[in-house]
Amino acid sequence: MTDEQSPVSDHRGLPGLAGKRVFIETYGCRYNFGTTAKLTGILNQMGCTVSDTIEGADAVIVNTCSVVSSTERRMLRRLSELRDHRLYVTGCMPEVQRDVILAVCNPVFIRDADIQEQYRHSAPVATGSTGIVQIAQGCLGSCSYCITRLARGALKSVPLAEIRSQVAAFADAGAAEIQLTAQDAGAWGRDCGFALPNLLHALEDPKGNFRLRVGMMNPATVIDILDDLVGAFSAENLFRFIHVPVQSGSDRILRKMNRGYCCEDFEQIVTAFRRRYPDITVATDMIAGFPGECDEDHRLSLDLIRRLRFDKVNVTRYSPRPYTPAYSYPDTPDAVKKERSRSLQACAEEVAVALHEQYVGGVLPFIVTEHIRKGTVMARAPNYLGIVLPGDLPPGFSGTAEILEGRTYFLKGKHILTPGVSSE
Repeated sequence: MTDEQSPVSDHRGLPGLAGKRVFIETYGCRYNFGTTAKLTGILNQMGCTVSDTIEGADAVIVNTCSVVSSTERRMLRRLSELRDHRLYVTGCMPEVQRDVILAVCNPVFIRDADIQEQYRHSAPVATGSTGIVQIAQGCLGSCSYCITRLARGALKSVPLAEIRSQVAAFADAGAAEIQLTAQDAGAWGRDCGFALPNLLHALEDPKGNFRLRVGMMNPATVIDILDDLVGAFSAENLFRFIHVPVQSGSDRILRKMNRGYCCEDFEQIVTAFRRRYPDITVATDMIAGFPGECDEDHRLSLDLIRRLRFDKVNVTRYSPRPYTPAYSYPDTPDAVKKERSRSLQACAEEVAVALHEQYVGGVLPFIVTEHIRKGTVMARAPNYLGIVLPGDLPPGFSGTAEILEGRTYFLKGKHILTPGVSSE
């Protein structure tokens, strides 16, 4: 990047964009999508038009992810395709793989810190049915395979007052679902003398026409605050949903991953939440084919899925990432990774179908969170199960649904009209 391209202007990090038509392409996690929402707010303040299509755009911003090599390859191909546009790049990759980007294009790099600072002082929250509130950046972990922690750095929690303000702004803007996101939501506050239960209690607002969804929490940070955290989930405006990635059912592999917990710790977390909230939705992640994983380790992962019966398992094939300790480990053959990931996915889907089938014929309360397409909406039960409903009910509308069908990842139902109450 030349000196002329350095991000120094009245809009720090976004030089040359004022009044332009801008297209943003986003990869990766909900945190990245939260950053894109902030970029949209900043660009609107700059008099820009943020376009849904690249046709006619004066500039393109690519918000990158470096978590797995397959996504990285896809992004690099895309960046190469976009190299003749006025191109800006942000996200994780510029922090750890700037040279890889510069090998295929010559963009202006946008620092995440500049986005956060400018948004904090000048931009309103984006409107829409779903709001994303970034509650922290970085983590306390030292997982042997993770490049994201190198890109995002040490834990830096967003102050409670700032989070409260953003949640209130999204609620006032009409958001029905507000997602609290971070690289590890469970670590919020550890760098400033607080803990996640403090934040959740501070966000209790039974009068609001929205629900909060807590993002991914590392088991290693949850186990120390487990009792208080379980209690905090009793808030009326909180979805009964946890995403706690176990990554493997083998303690031997968890040690190689340097995850900081064992399977018994993880089971203690799931058991504690289910004891208090029997219908809570539990999502987890599994990595297939981590270096050194043997057939027995894989079997233990399958056993964990069958035993704990997750509503959803996000399965990823292990991907060596540069600059991480595991990058030097002998890799598992791709064919083995592929077979094991398919096995984990099939097992997880079999469990999920059985879990969702039990709701068929019953009724569930819901809140509409988004329009899927004309004549169809996505609603969420209090435990965050998705219910696809016919009709054009507005986001934030609450009602009761009869469940007609159970699918792998959602339910299908119909809205039951209450006598004397309009569905409009």
